[in-house]
Amino acid sequence: MRRERKAKIVATLGPASSEYATIKALFEAGADVFRLNFSHGSQADHKARHDIVRTIEKEMGRPIAILADLQGPKLRIGQFSEGKVTLRPGAEFQLDQAPAPGSDARVCLPHPELFAAVGAGQWLLLDDGRIRLEVLANEDGVIRTRVVNGGVLSDRKGVNVPDAVLPIPALTAKDKADLEFALSLGVDWVALSFVQLPEDVTQAKELIQGRAGVMSKLEKPAALERLEQIVAVSDAIMVARGDLGVELPPERVPGVQKLIVRMCRKHGKPVVVATQMLESMVTAPVPTRAEASDVANAVYEGADAVMLSAESASGGYPVHAVSIMNRIISEVERDPLYPAMIEAQHQAPLPNKGDAISAAMRDAAKIMGAKAMVAYTTSGHSSLRTARERPMAPIVSITPKDETARRLSLAWGVHSTVSRDVRNVEEMVAAACNTALREGFVQPGDQIAIAAGSPFGQPGSTNLLRLAEIWAP
Repeated sequence: MRRERKAKIVATLGPASSEYATIKALFEAGADVFRLNFSHGSQADHKARHDIVRTIEKEMGRPIAILADLQGPKLRIGQFSEGKVTLRPGAEFQLDQAPAPGSDARVCLPHPELFAAVGAGQWLLLDDGRIRLEVLANEDGVIRTRVVNGGVLSDRKGVNVPDAVLPIPALTAKDKADLEFALSLGVDWVALSFVQLPEDVTQAKELIQGRAGVMSKLEKPAALERLEQIVAVSDAIMVARGDLGVELPPERVPGVQKLIVRMCRKHGKPVVVATQMLESMVTAPVPTRAEASDVANAVYEGADAVMLSAESASGGYPVHAVSIMNRIISEVERDPLYPAMIEAQHQAPLPNKGDAISAAMRDAAKIMGAKAMVAYTTSGHSSLRTARERPMAPIVSITPKDETARRLSLAWGVHSTVSRDVRNVEEMVAAACNTALREGFVQPGDQIAIAAGSPFGQPGSTNLLRLAEIWAP
């Protein structure tokens, strides 16, 4: 099975999509990557869904990526004596570390690290930004605030601190346990929540040791100050607009999304645009026109993938949501303006052999009218550098490693295949032609462009470009 589009779809699995028939229908409707959200559900739930995906992968004969999304250090207030209170604008409200149930005057904040990072003049955002508090003082273990935006506040609501780098690790004890469990299953990607610094990524990589790709979720304004460094050390990026949209003014989110996508395209790192893309489809069979435009704009920007969260995990129309997202992407990519918009955002090659070969292959394919570009890869590097060029010709990736093929299911324009390794140039050309023909990308007489590395099978050695003509079998 081949997709007739370049941008990919990430679908979250959950209570509405736990059965074999539903997950298979999601794949057939267009899902390329399945997300396991460790903020919800048990490890047993995630294992069952993982096993179903791998069964479907074998049946369909197409690599499918699985993304384990770790919860991260979610900050929450304590509980109230009556379950909830109403905060009035202008009133004072304090947060302390006393475990006693709260009232409309105070509540417990069981995160000592926050008391070391918050100062007068900063903001605290509660309940996804619905409650806004201005910090008046932080003294003797008590944060005094003034209510700016009030409302009903109930137990255990989340806390966001938009203008501070919090001294908290990106991986909690729960995350470390979930990480080891996910890696034992054999997931392909691990998403780190609330990344603030490049060190958050490098510390996670030390634990993961190459067993999965590391996707950094950008949802803290502090991460934007070190954006290029975070992108450089990550294997992929997610524009997590949920918490990002809480901590940033809403008018800034579209521009920040474009900034992150451009930075990822510069470095050739896959980028996923996520959160509320078709949110109304949690309860409705059709999206709003604004949501359709939101998905389309991410595709026009050149994002590698767009993601469904509650729409496919707990909504009433999970398969239909994937189907509509598939149709939106396909319609955008048929637009005559689409190639021009992708070309206008094209990034100059970086000064390395992989980019030099990939850029040359893109130009050669365009000049020769090649019907496909074939990238041989062991680690995935060659295929990702080819995808960075955003060519209009399909990218056929050939690798001898199942895990590489699965990870590349996330990358823009990459049709991922698994084949035995080749030993010389003649075998390489023959295998490239046969694979492109078998997968339905070419016909006899068509031209293809091929990139590979010599010596063969050595990661990061892309240094060879060939053109070939498809002969009748």
